[in-house]
Amino acid sequence: MAEKPKKDTRRGLGRGLSALMADVGPAQETTQAESPRRADRMVPIESLIPNPDQPRRSFTQAQLDELAASIRTKGVLQPLIVRPSPHQDGKFEIVAGERRWRASQMAQRHEIPVLVRDFDDTEVLEVAIIENIQRADLNAIEEAAGYRQLMFKFGHTQEKLAEALGKSRSHIANLMRLLNLPEGVQEMVSEGQLSAGHARALITATDPDALAKTVLAKGLSVRETEKLAKQMNPEAKPRKKAPEGAFQVDKDADTRALEGDLSAALGMKVRIDHKPGDDAGRLTISYDTLEQLDALCGLLSTSR
Repeated sequence: MAEKPKKDTRRGLGRGLSALMADVGPAQETTQAESPRRADRMVPIESLIPNPDQPRRSFTQAQLDELAASIRTKGVLQPLIVRPSPHQDGKFEIVAGERRWRASQMAQRHEIPVLVRDFDDTEVLEVAIIENIQRADLNAIEEAAGYRQLMFKFGHTQEKLAEALGKSRSHIANLMRLLNLPEGVQEMVSEGQLSAGHARALITATDPDALAKTVLAKGLSVRETEKLAKQMNPEAKPRKKAPEGAFQVDKDADTRALEGDLSAALGMKVRIDHKPGDDAGRLTISYDTLEQLDALCGLLSTSR
């Protein structure tokens, strides 16, 4: 009797970042792709159920209306990615394409094309996050949060993400630095009040909240914001001599750059302190939620 093949449990790039990239590409959902993949089958629209763990919950009415209009005239060009529902017999759970499903209902479609895949819960979340990142309508904060989820939940590095998603490592690192901004500033970016360029300039400011309000009040350009942030940077102030045996208060540019890189990689605030003239030091990672703590513990345990 032939031995049943074992399921590949190796993470590596992950199924979502390698084999699945053929299913989740950079297609625009509002216009749909011109070269659609061949569907496995057509299923009744009522046989589909949304993913309860869908990372993104916002579906604007304007975008749904636009997509529904396209579906009425051209149909659903890109099949949805689904899996057999683990909870309801005869149903399929949507892995990627919930917006197409919603718009198809508005367009009064009775059937919809799907690609059926056998994913576990972890792979479903991974593919859903990738699909969201590939969509062009994400704001900078949403995109950065997607990268952080992929790194924390699945152990992917910035290099692997850059390779698989067709992004540069610097693009991913710079976006993830935005997650170190105060929540109020992140909301301004999410709501479109501040551009990603403005937000990057605010990272080095001593008081990002205050500077953000100034930027909005005066309508400052990105270049003007960068200039004002440099003026507020403590590096411009005279350095105080640290007491003997104490950690260095004013850090050099290399140390601050390393803090920034580590913060971007982890999506958490990282502080590096070392004693002047000594090799010893201290690295502090600050987390905001227990989920971040769990993700950090998982990341450290898998890197042994």
